[in-house]
Amino acid sequence: MKEKKSQKNIRRDHKTLGQELDLFTFSDLIGPGLPLWTPKGTLIRHLLDDFVWELRQKKGYVKVEIPHITKKDLYVKSGHWDKFKDELFQIKSRENHIFALKPMNCPHHTQIFARKIHSYKELPQRYANTAMVYRDEQTGELSGILRVRAISIDDAHIFARYSQVEKELSDSWEIIQDFYRSFGFENIEVNLSLRDPKNPEKYIGKPEIWQKTEQILRNVAKNKNIKANEVEGEAAFYGPKIDFLAKDTIGREWQLATIQLDMNLPERFNLYCINEKGEEERIVMLHLAVMGSIERFMANIIEHFQGSLPLWLAPEQIWIIPITSKLNKYAKEIAKIFQTSDFRFQVKDENETLSKKILEGEIQKIPYLIILGEKEEKAKTISIRHKGKNTNDVKLKDFLVKIEKEIAEKDWE
Repeated sequence: MKEKKSQKNIRRDHKTLGQELDLFTFSDLIGPGLPLWTPKGTLIRHLLDDFVWELRQKKGYVKVEIPHITKKDLYVKSGHWDKFKDELFQIKSRENHIFALKPMNCPHHTQIFARKIHSYKELPQRYANTAMVYRDEQTGELSGILRVRAISIDDAHIFARYSQVEKELSDSWEIIQDFYRSFGFENIEVNLSLRDPKNPEKYIGKPEIWQKTEQILRNVAKNKNIKANEVEGEAAFYGPKIDFLAKDTIGREWQLATIQLDMNLPERFNLYCINEKGEEERIVMLHLAVMGSIERFMANIIEHFQGSLPLWLAPEQIWIIPITSKLNKYAKEIAKIFQTSDFRFQVKDENETLSKKILEGEIQKIPYLIILGEKEEKAKTISIRHKGKNTNDVKLKDFLVKIEKEIAEKDWE
């Protein structure tokens, strides 16, 4: 039984499938942990990021951009330098200044907020920024795209008043639920990651502020009617967080999104708004990464779906396969109709056997194979093969309606 399970996991392994489906590659000249993304893999990354942005935009986010390096001074002030300097890629300039490749985006974002004085009426400020960060992971810890040195984070930071935090946490929770529902992750487990009160030296900030922010997380979970697991010692060093976990199709548990409540970076960078009384009021900062990292999330879903991605996400959605060269003209008529849409398709009119084309399509995990024979040409219909099964002949217009709906609803089945 154990051997069968092992073989099953091997067939799902994202490293194997990523190569077979031509999604990413690595180069010895570039180095381990630094994946290169093919056209297909890049398309999937952009589709995922666009979906996250679509959900964020509805909640009032705006996009920002930041550089990939910074003076060490930024991380000294944020507290990251003392804790993580050995994990940073450091650069010395010609003028002997020490810079670092950024391992996270949040300190940069504080400086966008700090560029001017904000009235309380301008809050919350919601910044979204999908950006690559870099961490000097040890070679033995690297694993395909699951653990890499160049990490793409669909990052966002909310700058809000304490009175606004519960609403922002709730909205962030909704974004996460809507996103993961599109991949079939329904039974999501929630952890409240709290500080370890027995080891206060691991954290920055006053105990009373920690107590206040941890209670805010409890309130949000209670309002969502969620029984969350409280896990001491799993908080970030600057604040507590909500971690979302789910099981894939073979029962493995994955860490998904996280919402972090940060009361310490605003303190360190003196971030405030002017309140109704004209006084400076300390604000709070929320960190929200929906996918966590695009690389890790792609590894998860490749294994979750065993490479057969949902139609909306598949880099190639449809192959049109004429049985013989005599049907090439009919295949081109079908293709012309597809060209008026955004479907990703190709006509497989090579001089190869039908069985070989179908086998190749199934190896490449193409969601829909349209088989065209003389019967279909005469009736002006198409024959469809979906996930290894043939369906009855259908009118092309009915098929178009079906897949347009499947894509619009981001159906994962």
